[in-house]
Amino acid sequence: MEGLFSSEGFATGAGPLYLQLQRRIADAMARGVLAPGAGLPAERDIAAMTGLSRVTVRKAIESLVASGQLSQRRGSGTFVAPRVERLEQALSLLTSFTEDMARRGKLVESVWISRSIEAPAPEEVMALGLGASDRVARLERVRRSDGVPLAIERASIPASVLANPALVETSLYRWLQASGHRPVRAVQRLSAANLGPKDAERLGVAPGAAGLRIERIGYLASGQVVEFTRSLYRGDAYDFAVELRLAPEPESAPT
Repeated sequence: MEGLFSSEGFATGAGPLYLQLQRRIADAMARGVLAPGAGLPAERDIAAMTGLSRVTVRKAIESLVASGQLSQRRGSGTFVAPRVERLEQALSLLTSFTEDMARRGKLVESVWISRSIEAPAPEEVMALGLGASDRVARLERVRRSDGVPLAIERASIPASVLANPALVETSLYRWLQASGHRPVRAVQRLSAANLGPKDAERLGVAPGAAGLRIERIGYLASGQVVEFTRSLYRGDAYDFAVELRLAPEPESAPT
């Protein structure tokens, strides 16, 4: 630890000092010198060991916290964040989070935030094709895999399909399958997002960290909309992949 924070090795002309310190810490984590869960000295101690100002040290630490490589616990200090296995999910398959993780042999759990029957919001009315007097079942939870929070899922289902959201204990799709309402096709939209303080805390990352916002509208074979789900995924844990095929050549017009 003393060698890591030695005053030697900081060079003029090699970029800002905070970036040099940031790279030094990141390299130590990559080489296993700083293992996941290891605590860093206090900023004032790092400043004393390196000969850098506390402002410079703080800027380097904040950058690593923002990227998810370090985490800070109020009153406890700064720690190396646990390594999160990067997962790839195919966008061509209509599967649930539980099914995705089960195929990888991972343990899945939900931390429920809320389950309720409510009057639909305007976006739920539009997405689900509801009337003014209809109700909607809302399910909000943090999805974990092997104890690591990966996503926040906010699902809306017509109350005519799901009258008691407490019946969904693990997989929503499993319940919809059992009740004869599992979607057979869906439209998904992906966009980049920066996580707000509350969602970042739920996912164990720094506020403002990069995330993926996915909006899914699921349809029954009849064409009825049965699911409107908005999910936030950790940007450091998920890659989404889709297979592309060459479009067929247009048929030439008869002469």
